[in-house]
Order: sequence, then C-alpha cells, then structure tokens
Amino acid sequence: MAQNLVAVMTSALALALVALPAPLASAREPEPITIASPLASKGPFTAQLLRPDGPGPFPAIVALHGCSGLLNAKGEVRSREADWAQLLQAAGYVVLLADSFNARGFRQICTIKDREITEEDRADDAAAAADWLGRQPFVDKARLGLLGWSHGAQTVLWTVRPGFMTSGTRFKTAVAFYPGCRQVARLPDWQPSTPLTILMGSADDWTQPGPCRELAQRTGARFIEYPGAYHGFDTPNAPVRVRKNLAKVRGEEAHVGTDPAARAAAIREVMTIFAAALGRR
Repeated sequence: MAQNLVAVMTSALALALVALPAPLASAREPEPITIASPLASKGPFTAQLLRPDGPGPFPAIVALHGCSGLLNAKGEVRSREADWAQLLQAAGYVVLLADSFNARGFRQICTIKDREITEEDRADDAAAAADWLGRQPFVDKARLGLLGWSHGAQTVLWTVRPGFMTSGTRFKTAVAFYPGCRQVARLPDWQPSTPLTILMGSADDWTQPGPCRELAQRTGARFIEYPGAYHGFDTPNAPVRVRKNLAKVRGEEAHVGTDPAARAAAIREVMTIFAAALGRR
C-alpha cells in the first residue's frame, strides 16, 4: 500500500514538473518502422516511432536504449524508454526509439563480454535515425535532439565526437544518462561537437561517476550528479535491487533502481534542455 502510494505520488510529481502552459498535444499510437540506410554499418534496424497528432513539423528526439535492449521478454518497450517517450511525445516532440539489437539477432548484451555491436556501431544507427527523421515531412530537421541511457549514453558520447556527423542532418543538443566514460576519456582529442549534458547518480556502481566527472571538467560538457542515486535512477517504479552477471562490471554485479527525487529532478532538467535547444510545437 505504501509503495503504491509513493509510486502514484512520484508519477504525479514527474508529470507536474513537465506540465506545459498550453494543453498537452494529443498523440498517436507508437508505430514500428525499419530503417535501412548506408549510414548504419551493421545493416537495417528497427525502431518505434511516437509522434504528436497533427501535421507538424515537430522537433524530434532520437532515443538510444541500454545494454538490456529496447524490448523486454514480452516484446514490449521497456518501462524506462516507454516512460520517457510518452513524456516527450506529450510535450510535443516526435520520438524515435532506435532498436540496435533485435533485427541483428540480439535481445541484450549486458551479459556478453565480447560484443558484436559496439557504441561506435550504434553511433552509426543514431546518424541513420537522424537522417531518416530529417526526411519526414512532420519533422523539423533543424531541431533534433539525442538522448541515451547507459550503453546508449556511451553511444551518445561517440555520436557527438569530433568529426562525426559533420554534414547533413545533425543534433542540436544531447543528453547522456549514466554512460561509461572510461573509453572516451582515453581519447586525447575527444570534445563534444554538440552541447552535451551527462546525468549520473553519485552511488552508481555500474558506471561509476568519476570518469565522467573528470571528462566533463576537461571538455566543458555539463555534468549533473544526483546524491545517493544508483544506475537506472530515472526508471519509473523500479525498486532498487542488485543486478548480477554483468559482463563489463567488476564483480559482475551492480545496484539498479528508481530514486524518486533524482528521477523528478532529471525529468525537469531534460525537459528544460530540450525546450531551450529545440523549442516545442
């Protein structure tokens, strides 16, 4: 009973934080699509497209899932990605949830040490997704944002790297939730070519915040740290638990789960970032 009350209050607070001064845009049902593009080095991939009702053109967000994949065992979009997509769609954004795994024979890669799909590969998917959105009449290709979580957030770092996406459709701003920054931090010339914000929990023991904090200090990227929050703190209604068999984590386990205060603050932060860079309807 108490947990349910907390969940309801948390959801209400999150929605209140993103309330618009005008009525929310009505929305269409998610649409499955396939993107076949020469920009996608691993071949065609699928995606879920969410868009507000009306002709547009609308600002748009490309969203990149974590190592668990976009879909759960029932073939449904995972709660974190679905929740964010619905919030963004309701605020007047087109959202493209790119699925880098399923069309290529993978459901998840969290437990796989030698991965056949890397963050660099997925950066190609992000570029292909941006190109596809830029050719849709209901999208304003001059107002595209990028959002990613964990492995998808690491992909964000590769997507905004110098010399990538220097022509054609480009992202105006990017947000990365709890990426692993060690690999990118080793690149002496890495500098975000797009305004970048990194959001992390101070207690994250999956992708520890230290390397990202140092990377931000060195490169000028924005870094926001939420006290006491674990990996996946923005997932709705997910009790904190220890996740095991993680191939890329020391000890192969880490805490994951919702931090209501950090989640609400992150929703407010991300909505502010996108509204400032991309506007709304």
